Amino acid sequence: MTRAEPACIALPEPGAEAALLPLLDTLRVAVTTFDTQGRLTYANAHLNYLFACLPPREELVGLGYGELLRLVAAGGEIAPAVLAGGIDAFVAACLAQLQPGNFLPRDIDLAGGRVVEVKARRSPGGDAILLWSDVTQARAQFSRLEEAVALSADAFAFYDRDDRLVMANALYARFVGVELDALPGRTFREVMTMVALSGRTVLETDPQVWMQRRMVIHAQPAGHVTVKTNDGRAWLVRDRATSDGGRAVIFTDITDKVRAEAALAEQEDALERSRAEARRQSDYLADLARRLDQATARADSAKTTLLRTMSHELKTPLNAILGFSDLMATMADRLSADQVREYAGLIRQGGTNLLKIINQIMDLTKISAGRYELHRTPVDVGAMLWLGRDGFGELAAQRGVTIDAGRVSLGMMADADEAVLAAMIHGLIDNAVTHTDPGCKVSLSAARQDGMIVIGVHDNGRGVPAEDLARIQEPFEHGGRGEGAHHTQGAGLGLTLIKAFAGLHGGRLELSSGNGDGFTARLILPASA
Repeated sequence: MTRAEPACIALPEPGAEAALLPLLDTLRVAVTTFDTQGRLTYANAHLNYLFACLPPREELVGLGYGELLRLVAAGGEIAPAVLAGGIDAFVAACLAQLQPGNFLPRDIDLAGGRVVEVKARRSPGGDAILLWSDVTQARAQFSRLEEAVALSADAFAFYDRDDRLVMANALYARFVGVELDALPGRTFREVMTMVALSGRTVLETDPQVWMQRRMVIHAQPAGHVTVKTNDGRAWLVRDRATSDGGRAVIFTDITDKVRAEAALAEQEDALERSRAEARRQSDYLADLARRLDQATARADSAKTTLLRTMSHELKTPLNAILGFSDLMATMADRLSADQVREYAGLIRQGGTNLLKIINQIMDLTKISAGRYELHRTPVDVGAMLWLGRDGFGELAAQRGVTIDAGRVSLGMMADADEAVLAAMIHGLIDNAVTHTDPGCKVSLSAARQDGMIVIGVHDNGRGVPAEDLARIQEPFEHGGRGEGAHHTQGAGLGLTLIKAFAGLHGGRLELSSGNGDGFTARLILPASA
């Protein structure tokens, strides 16, 4: 439904009136003209068709507009409901159409259910023309549309070509936040301003920005947008141009659809997370299987190396023990006391080496099984290093090696098992004195750093290649490249055991070296509180 454009009335040229008037009689619209005094000057034939109670139109000339309305009312052609406020109120309301600037048409309900629309315009000279149209069928259709819209579960609004609201239902009015009667005649921009300021709509941006975006969509031939209200509901707003130049705006509740889509999105997200977790688990299992294969291979290699090493390391002292004991038994009557003491010493040395290897293997086995118990107490690291220096003084002198503990001070306490710490320091100094070159120096140090005690044993010998540092910490490995290298210097369990003991304390063993750069071992243990 659109508001009619103002009628443009042009007075006929003199002499043309006789040709024009018969044409007006053919119209299915009643045409009436009034002079500046409001008296009827002309009526076409259709006026008597609309109102059968009126005298012939020629007899009506000279009557005022109000008098004409009173004749129609007296003839019983006005619906009683229209006259419920009295004939004077009815006439006054109709006369208001003739006021300057009042261009709105007026419907008059007639008896028998008919509806007549009256449009009034004034000429610049003060004359007036009124057009009377039977709009019964159009109003019936409009009424049915209003009833259908009112019963709809959607919110409806229709705007005319001037973008003014013509019709809406109660649901649309609730969405706007005003009474339904306050909407007709308002522009779309005015209605959207009310929506933005009502507080019912979740704007998610500045109101002015939201208004600009909404007006852009409204200007398109067809557009849509999803809006949410503060009661948690979601609406699909469809905005379409109509064939007569107006607009139709429809709000459809899509809350359940949005919730279903949100639930589906959550499910898809959860599924994707499950897939990612499954891929991660699969990758983890594949990596675990690979490492297990590598561990199995290393275990097989270690087992082979163990058997080969043990066959050498155990047989060597055993052969010495058995050989010298047999020699003493067969030559007892020919051996001097010095020789007996010498052979007994060799037998004891073999037994000591054998016991050392067995104890190292047993300690590693306990640590691996998680059955090694530490008895931790505050231990003076400085004192332990000085004792270690004194204990290796004779061996160092034999090899021409100097042990320097000048930078070690007493009173630096570590949280450690005293016996295990003594064994670790003993092993590091033994390794340095035994493997460095004659004439070199072994330096001992201790320092507190970030809540830890750092024990350093450094020699300035040739060192070992940097690529061998990780290897020599593995069981049965030595500084040489070959698997059986330097077995005479031990079973290759010393650094392995020190590393394991350090980890058991919550610390670590760090090695650094390079050809010609010496060798440094740093034992890092928790400091005592």
